[in-house]
Amino acid sequence: MAKKASNAIIKEEEITTTGNKSFQVGDLAVYPAHGVGRIESIESRTINGEKHDFYILKILENSMVIMIPTWNVDSVGLRNTISSAQVPEIYDVLRTKKDDIFDNQTWNRRYKEYMDKLKTGSLFDVAEVFRDLFLLKLVKDLSFGERKLLDTAKGLLLRELCTAKNADENTVWTEIESLFEEAAINTES
Repeated sequence: MAKKASNAIIKEEEITTTGNKSFQVGDLAVYPAHGVGRIESIESRTINGEKHDFYILKILENSMVIMIPTWNVDSVGLRNTISSAQVPEIYDVLRTKKDDIFDNQTWNRRYKEYMDKLKTGSLFDVAEVFRDLFLLKLVKDLSFGERKLLDTAKGLLLRELCTAKNADENTVWTEIESLFEEAAINTES
């Protein structure tokens, strides 16, 4: 089924792309550094005389709309949400203490490293950033930029875990806090 909308044709079926992931209308997907969104439509648009297909992704948290060329999915990092079977792996990342977290790196070097990890779109990288900044916050004041990164990482982590577990944020946050309490008890023994 196709219907006209301004200069775009909105198609309700799946676009198949060679070598790229493909999504259907209604699928949940994760856009790096913005989080979980829903594919609202797949549109064809003519740009510079060439026809291109785009996924129209609406971020669930803030309703931001992002147009992603279907042929560019891999390079922008659009991916499926993690499955419920992967949640324990994310929790393992949160439990694992990084030995050199309290090194004498300057805040701006840490900030750049953490920003690069968030931009990968991997929830495993997001979990590492959250873990490291959460633990660092317990022993020293974070810079303004690091506090913002901690909040961003927490939001990205919570929303995707809630989606994967089909649970509310309070439940997932309680589980995450218990992981850190568990880790603190294990290091004291």
